[in-house]
Amino acid sequence: QVQLVESGGGLVQPGGSLRLSCLASGSLLKINNMGWYRQAPGKERELVTTIAWLGSASYADSVKGRFTISRDSAKNTVYLQMNSLKPEDTAVYYCYADDLFTASIYWGQGTQVTVSS
Repeated sequence: QVQLVESGGGLVQPGGSLRLSCLASGSLLKINNMGWYRQAPGKERELVTTIAWLGSASYADSVKGRFTISRDSAKNTVYLQMNSLKPEDTAVYYCYADDLFTASIYWGQGTQVTVSS
């Protein structure tokens, strides 16, 4: 099994920045891709960004140019740097990892990001 623990959420004004962290533990050799989903109230969970094992990243159109994902393998941690935040970025952000062998998805507990003046 893989355990994921997020941190770094909070309240920020529009135009501000936050950095989320996701610490992975457990059966780390099973991890393939990692990334972040988010879910706003009344909406479905949506994929925000993914980073592959070798480091290539992809982003949802809504966050391109504002969010950056990075992976520190030595610390077993994935980061999400969020800049130029907008009210519509308000959501619970969930870290995920997919299993290299089974394609199962592991989830963190989620961290709230609120963008409001």
